[in-house]
Amino acid sequence: MLARSDLRGVADLGSALAPPPDDPGPVEAVREVLAAVRTGGDAAVRDLTERFDGCRIDDLRVPPSALTAALADVALETRRALDHAHGEIAAYHSAQRRAGFTLDRGGIRLTERVVPVRRAGCYVPGGRATYPSTVLMTAVPARIAGVAEIALCVPPGPDGEVPTVTLAAAAVAGVDEVYRIGGAQAIAALAYGTESVPAVDVIVGPGNAYVALAKREVAGAGVVGIDGFAGPSEVAIVADETADPAWVAADLLAQAEHGPGGAAVLVTWDPALADAVDAAIARLLADAPRRADIEDTLGSGGRAVIVDDADAALRVVDVLAPEHLEVNCAGAADLADRVRNAGAIFVGPYAPAALGDYVAGVNHVLPTARSARFAGALGVDTFCKHVHVVTADAAGFAAAAGPLVALATEEGLAEHARSATIRLGAGAGSTTSTGDSA
Repeated sequence: MLARSDLRGVADLGSALAPPPDDPGPVEAVREVLAAVRTGGDAAVRDLTERFDGCRIDDLRVPPSALTAALADVALETRRALDHAHGEIAAYHSAQRRAGFTLDRGGIRLTERVVPVRRAGCYVPGGRATYPSTVLMTAVPARIAGVAEIALCVPPGPDGEVPTVTLAAAAVAGVDEVYRIGGAQAIAALAYGTESVPAVDVIVGPGNAYVALAKREVAGAGVVGIDGFAGPSEVAIVADETADPAWVAADLLAQAEHGPGGAAVLVTWDPALADAVDAAIARLLADAPRRADIEDTLGSGGRAVIVDDADAALRVVDVLAPEHLEVNCAGAADLADRVRNAGAIFVGPYAPAALGDYVAGVNHVLPTARSARFAGALGVDTFCKHVHVVTADAAGFAAAAGPLVALATEEGLAEHARSATIRLGAGAGSTTSTGDSA
């Protein structure tokens, strides 16, 4: 079931695990959608929604009363699960909050202010499944950060409505606005603004390749901030002969059921385990409700990588930089400590990635497409700016002016130097401003 890559004895793992070349097709399609919404506003959003989601939407915004109603309509067990997940997510992300600080250095005071953005946009996927958990994962950190306005975009179903459980999660998380818009057109509406959707400062949340590319396009143009490249789901599992093959198979299928474009990779130095995992996948697939999506994912991104030993497995992981990494083998904790590139690491047989997806409290919006090499999980800081404030008295400035002038002169920036020397000319300790002496 998993394509087999035998990398035993291979020194250059980077070349052996090179990613496939980018497909330029989606980029051009995404740019067309962005341009249409930027110029056409609500009308373009409605046309694109009809084209891609098969329904015509008159009022793009879900009435606030629908959120309250949804909370009352969901099953009691679901409501309790949402509240439990909300509590765990809030507890973890509350620990991420950082206050600013002040540092005094010889007459120069440096202050760092942590300032939340005013307005954030959360994108939650739809179509193949509903994702109330992603509502919590995106909106709760924004609320904890102090964001004043949180807007949520969700693809509508064929009936033009947002699933009740998604609206219930929005109510639990304290979302201010919900819009029935999906795909790249949702990202465009949040980034540029339309008649119905005020523009936001930051867009967060996972999505398919079109959504991820749209986020990258608007961020690259300097229109809006984003959390990172959160595309189709990925998991890599490092396992050995101590792992239960059925558990490993179940965890691979759990991420593969998100659908095409993702990756499900087993990394092991035990070929017999790879064989046993293949057999377990075949058994579990027989009654999997989302079998077609799983098979699509495994067909393009399912792989068993056979390596020489645990050290080689870690080198493979750092090349793949997976969104989710499970370490399910002897010495798992020690191996996990040595991993550099992964969005989230799950250690031991009782920590499947699904635990983090829902109720552990950590965020499940994670870097994909090997961007875990330089990016991390969505968190409170995603919604904050760090603003530097510098205050200096005359003596402090005079002490710093010499190095300032020397560096500015070395760089050939004479006016930078003069902005210092003109103050020195007024006399160290003088209370007369440059403007008063001019």
